[in-house]
Amino acid sequence: MTNNKKNQKIWNKRIKNKSSALFEKVGSSIDVDKRLFKEDIQGSLVHVEMLAKQKIISLKIKKKLSNGLEKIENEIQKRKFIFNKKHEDIHMNIEKRLFQLIGDDAGFIHTARSRNDQVITDFKLWIKSANNKLDKNFTTIIKTILKMASKNIETIMPGFTHLKNAQPVSFAHYLLAYVEMFQRDKKRFLNSAEALNENPLGVAALSGTSFNIDRHFTSKKLKFKKPTNNSIDTVADRDFVLDFLYNISVCSLHISRIAEELIIWSSDGFNLIKLSDKIVTGSSIMPQKKNPDPLEYLRGKAGGTFGNLFSMLTILKGLPLSYFKDLQDDKEIVFRSFDTLINCLSILNEVLNNIKPNKLIMLKLANEGFVTATDLADHLVKNHGLSFRKAYQRTATIVNYAEKNKIKLNQLSLKELKKIEPSLKSNVLNIFDLKNSVNSKKSFGGTSFNNIKKMIVKYKKIYK
Repeated sequence: MTNNKKNQKIWNKRIKNKSSALFEKVGSSIDVDKRLFKEDIQGSLVHVEMLAKQKIISLKIKKKLSNGLEKIENEIQKRKFIFNKKHEDIHMNIEKRLFQLIGDDAGFIHTARSRNDQVITDFKLWIKSANNKLDKNFTTIIKTILKMASKNIETIMPGFTHLKNAQPVSFAHYLLAYVEMFQRDKKRFLNSAEALNENPLGVAALSGTSFNIDRHFTSKKLKFKKPTNNSIDTVADRDFVLDFLYNISVCSLHISRIAEELIIWSSDGFNLIKLSDKIVTGSSIMPQKKNPDPLEYLRGKAGGTFGNLFSMLTILKGLPLSYFKDLQDDKEIVFRSFDTLINCLSILNEVLNNIKPNKLIMLKLANEGFVTATDLADHLVKNHGLSFRKAYQRTATIVNYAEKNKIKLNQLSLKELKKIEPSLKSNVLNIFDLKNSVNSKKSFGGTSFNNIKKMIVKYKKIYK
């Protein structure tokens, strides 16, 4: 049995003394990076294929290496593979097992590469796959929102600014605002895919290699657009990690904002929506309570993803070129953020499928706070030749009168209105109707029912 088959580190010829138990514990990343096994084997298979094509290794050795790698992948998938912390990471665990399976020929696998370019290749492939998974989750969420919006086009609620009643809107229009958020998230991950499309494999430790490798071949096989341009930058680069973490953070922010809004709307003070018993919890002491815990969970998890992004920024900000052990933390940080976001998207989708609008309460609240005041000001501009600022002042006077007399704008008589603005006619009374107000917002992107119907049709064609 050769030394490589023994339970020894690959560098045991150079470093004679055994590592301390403490360093072995902190130096091992296998518990984290074993998630990269598919990508690691995929990259190795392509690397071996390239080495054979370039006649750097023989076809016989290529076959042995490929068969061994495929057997290892099968063992891992069937949970028959033993991950050993003494071998530090996924790369060395696989290589050590390869030695056990095919003998010394396993030593050819690391020709013309380093763990430095190997791990970045694995990581980029993993993040590309993670992007696809997230994209599918965004599509699911968007479809759920569109389904709810389709049922609530004519459900009128107050639109808020500063959490104060501002103008009446369709509940469907409010829901479609969330579609826009998630569409931006989809695009953000798609846009960052460009940085993921440069192949690191072949830059080796930091300076490239003297072997006659073909990086364009491996790029094509691994579905990268092209090889990276600078070997030093490639090894040091974690911008693609920052992009991924930033994208997750922004999406988490959106989820947190939605969660906060739904918490407020479900509160006893607003009571605009009802949460199904499937998505609430009780109290240990108050029998009557139904708490929106899943929404609070979503709101709280955003903080963790922000922290992960900041952790990675902090790790990178003090590093010169090229590779340092500090970078080992990138995978744990990314996996943690990704797992959190996938979980939060699933929970949010469950929540959205289990809420119902309290339509009458929405309508009642929309009638509070003089929400059609802007419609009156617009009416004075369009039909009575006033400048908007003068119309604003007249409308404010009318609102003050209504407030003083504790009545709503739609309860004012034409006689009362004409005392303040004599030019007004009976058609002004239609201005205070909430449905008319909503439907008057016909500008592109506005809340009119027709606009909403068109947008829903447009989105449903995209998300079939």
